[in-house]
Amino acid sequence: MRSQSSHPGRSRLRAAAVVCAAVAVAGPAPAAAWAAPSRAPAPAAAAPSPDPFDGLAPDRIADKAVDATRSADSLRMTGRVLADGQRLDVDFSVDDQGSCRGRVGVDDGTAELRRLDGVTYLKGDEEFWRTSMRSQGVPESRIAPVIELIQGRWLKIAPGQAGSGDLGGVCDLDSLLDGLGKDGSGRAGLTRGSDAEVDGTPVATLVEKDDGETTTVSVAQEGEPYIREVVRTGGDEPGTVTLSDFDRPVKVTAPPADETVDLSRLDPGAPV
Repeated sequence: MRSQSSHPGRSRLRAAAVVCAAVAVAGPAPAAAWAAPSRAPAPAAAAPSPDPFDGLAPDRIADKAVDATRSADSLRMTGRVLADGQRLDVDFSVDDQGSCRGRVGVDDGTAELRRLDGVTYLKGDEEFWRTSMRSQGVPESRIAPVIELIQGRWLKIAPGQAGSGDLGGVCDLDSLLDGLGKDGSGRAGLTRGSDAEVDGTPVATLVEKDDGETTTVSVAQEGEPYIREVVRTGGDEPGTVTLSDFDRPVKVTAPPADETVDLSRLDPGAPV
């Protein structure tokens, strides 16, 4: 379950935070790792009566959870990521039509993200742009004029422009859920842990232990058996990702044209 549920989503989330710098210097984006946000452990909770998963093996519970989550028309994903020592906080909603909106934080900087009709918009504060560009090695002499151009405005990234593919993955529900796996491979070895709660929802927990790393997947016991949370402890990539707001409409509006800056103006050599 571990390899199917975390790695692709991690890289997709990271892309939203670093694409602004990647398009400025055409350099590769850094690798990322989940890092657990500061939060209290989920309290133990009694399973609903009757237990909807009574008599099911852990791998069969996982099958139901993956199928239900993949069938969602929309969802909200929150998490915290580390990329080259930077803290990236992510909170965005996405639907199966490619629309999304949300927020991404890089250390002390923050940016809003919107995607509509294949066009992506990013609006960051000064610290977001400065931290992002420095992490990609953008020369200090270039950072200041870029910030001056885009400060308080939305960076517009059209289909086919640099970074559009990465951000398209962030806002592509099917792509995000590809990490859950379709064929059931990798679900052997799961055990059922103690029942708990995630944001007030009773959940069954599925646990996998592998080489010093523990992955706990929480599956809703009420309503559809959606995956509600994945927590990883130990190993090189500890962290938490939470899913919520399943099948809720994602309403996105494009910023006014006079508040946007086209990505082409950030190409090396372009006047700023």
